[in-house]
Amino acid sequence: MINHTFVNNELLFLLIFPLIILIWYILKNKNINSNILFSDTGLISNRITLKNRLRHLPYLLKIIASVLMIFAIARPQSSSNWEESTTEGIDIVLAMDVSGSMLALDLKPDRLEASKNVAIDFISKRKNDRIGLVIFAGESFTQCPLTTDHNVLINLFKDVKSGIVDDGTAIGMGLATAVNRLKSSEAVSKVIILLTDGINNSGMIPPITAAEIAQKFGIRVYTIGVGTEGFAPYPFQTPFGIQYQDVEVKIDEKTLQDIASLTEGKYFRATNNNSLKNIYKDIDELEKSKIEVTKFHKRSEEFLPFAIWALTLLFLSFILQITYFKKIT
Repeated sequence: MINHTFVNNELLFLLIFPLIILIWYILKNKNINSNILFSDTGLISNRITLKNRLRHLPYLLKIIASVLMIFAIARPQSSSNWEESTTEGIDIVLAMDVSGSMLALDLKPDRLEASKNVAIDFISKRKNDRIGLVIFAGESFTQCPLTTDHNVLINLFKDVKSGIVDDGTAIGMGLATAVNRLKSSEAVSKVIILLTDGINNSGMIPPITAAEIAQKFGIRVYTIGVGTEGFAPYPFQTPFGIQYQDVEVKIDEKTLQDIASLTEGKYFRATNNNSLKNIYKDIDELEKSKIEVTKFHKRSEEFLPFAIWALTLLFLSFILQITYFKKIT
């Protein structure tokens, strides 16, 4: 079923003016009487010609054109009836470690930039989701609350760098802050993606305690441990500039696994760029919650035919006035 509506309904009151003008024209011509004196009326034909019958046509065309133009500026639109469809959408908070160890070069160009690039690509593909960003090192804070404006989120994500908060690895604080952003969400599915490359050594909230809070709010946590197996080159500031030394990679995988298990999520290990990309792909596939929605079909503008017919009738009226109905003065 097709429905028709007007965007500018208030402009339809203008239709009263063509009606008033038409009534005025009828009354005006009704009271006009012409008297011509002839010595012999036999010279005058009593037959009413076609031209005489159609003498009001140009004016009538103008009235119709004005009505059509009013309809055009009122912007008529057509839309189909309601339809049932499905869409996918959940609330997601990315909790990312930005401690100094995230500058290690086992991922390219380093752990932090690789994690940012993959996460930004993930955000770009989740068009129907509200996504937020929490960053943590020795402490944590919300970089961006839940939003569907992914362009703003991505721009804020690009500004994330190591050193913007005190160094350390407060996994529990990062997770708790992320939970705080989601606890009042009414979404059917609430998810935290927590990424870190170290062991919890800062903050007042233990990681498992934060996970228990997440569990109570029905929040699923996917944990990602970033770092190669064995040793990785870390940057160190020296009197001779930045020097790189191989340092043992230490990730508290047991805690990350427990967080994921407690919240019915999943733990992943990213040892290089490709594995990190594949992890986000897996999460993208796991978090597809279809929601039934009711919505209109696409609306279509219908003003153009009215405008074309109005201009056509005005042009036809003008041509008739200067040709067939031309008056000789």
